[in-house]
Amino acid sequence: MLTPAMSDRVYNLLFLCTGNSARSILAEAVMNREAKGRFRGFSAGSRPTGAPNPFALALLQRERIDIGFARSKSWDEFAGEAATKVDFVFTV
Repeated sequence: MLTPAMSDRVYNLLFLCTGNSARSILAEAVMNREAKGRFRGFSAGSRPTGAPNPFALALLQRERIDIGFARSKSWDEFAGEAATKVDFVFTV
């Protein structure tokens, strides 16, 4: 059974793929829109391409999702003491 403090917790989810240019960025965006504050999505890649895929960005814009967050980044940003703590990791 969940206690009130547990039910108010926001869980951090990290979506990983190789290039962090499309799939993981789409997952991050959809999670942040649909989770309504219950979960917070992040994305990264093992070998980031350096830029989001333009087709992925166009899809997000068609769905009226702000693309200001979107950048291709390394999973190294989620390592170390100062990094955002992640509760769940999904590979896509």
